[in-house]
Amino acid sequence: MSRFRVSLTAWIFIGMAAGIALGIAAPSFAVQLAPLSNIFLRLIRSIIAPLVFATLVYGIAGAGDLKQMGRIGLKTIIYFEVVTTVALFLGLAAVNLVRPGAGLKLTAAAEPANAQAKPTLGSTIEHVFPASIIDAMARGDVLEIVVFAFLFGAACAAIGTKAKPVVAFCESLAGVMFRYTNYVMYLAPLGVAAALAVTVAGKGSGVLVGLGKLILTMYAAQVVFVVAVLGSVVALFRIPPRAFLRAVREPFLIAFSTASSEAALPLALENMGQFGVPRHIAAFVLPTGYSFNLDGSTLYLSLASVFIAQAAGVELTLSQQLLMMLTLMLTSKGMAGVPRAALVILAGTLASFHLPMEGVAVLLGIDAVMDMARTSVNVLGNCLASAVVARWEGVTFSKARAT
Repeated sequence: MSRFRVSLTAWIFIGMAAGIALGIAAPSFAVQLAPLSNIFLRLIRSIIAPLVFATLVYGIAGAGDLKQMGRIGLKTIIYFEVVTTVALFLGLAAVNLVRPGAGLKLTAAAEPANAQAKPTLGSTIEHVFPASIIDAMARGDVLEIVVFAFLFGAACAAIGTKAKPVVAFCESLAGVMFRYTNYVMYLAPLGVAAALAVTVAGKGSGVLVGLGKLILTMYAAQVVFVVAVLGSVVALFRIPPRAFLRAVREPFLIAFSTASSEAALPLALENMGQFGVPRHIAAFVLPTGYSFNLDGSTLYLSLASVFIAQAAGVELTLSQQLLMMLTLMLTSKGMAGVPRAALVILAGTLASFHLPMEGVAVLLGIDAVMDMARTSVNVLGNCLASAVVARWEGVTFSKARAT
């Protein structure tokens, strides 16, 4: 008889249920669990700086493949950036329209003592460029880390073989941080239970209504994105819709059921080849898309970040929201291999914009439900990207190839 093993996702759901029950049944005890929640959040924050730096530098320095692929690489990156930008703005529109975080009353993070109440456009742009990468990492300023990592990675790529030890170190550092993230996530059930217990005890059960609205808003926005945006791409590039749906059906379902893009990759490569995408295009576009074309994840990130701002009672101006979208668009690159990658990216963005980290722990309780949707949309978007690039290169698809 095989031994039954409960997955981490199941433990997170158990922790979520236990935290809600404890917050309702014993609020006076629940509020004393705040240190446990804070410890988990501090560990999450410790991941951000080294992981963002290592993954971006290694990804950019290894982008020599793009130059070798030439025309195909350029078309691929242009398509990725356009579609992920549309996904970000769709999420932004949805969360501002529905406002699922309004009324939840999370505690806003304290502003630094020397912060300006109303930063000017010039000071905002100036702030993007770090005076010291060490200082930026110590403060957890993700946008400054991203800018430094982009320039550092480009310099590594420019000097070629001389930078190999540095690039190899960043690759190793990224691998170590992936494992470190795994270790931290073992504490997720306890962190989620404590965070939800404290939140429900302090804010009341009404917080659950807001989380339910967020889930419905996110799923509705993902459906709109698939039908309106990806559907328009299918029509624009004259990709056979029925044959394409047959080719992506199984990878999509695998991604949805496992919440893992990697689990769906082998079948996605095989099916897109049968659909008619040349092997060299599929082998380049699909793996590259795992770093640069996370449509579902970027849509979720724009929803989640503004949701937390709404819950904290922080009214972000349009320029602040656009700057946040730029931060999310940059920091999401190269993060697909990180367990709970969206959580890490979100935590870094909240720290940069002085929004409450408490929101991360609250969202982690429902992250598994939302991860299924965003991961499956990521896979669907990458499969379509390979077909678009192939079509852009003059490939003609036939229905017979997809049967």
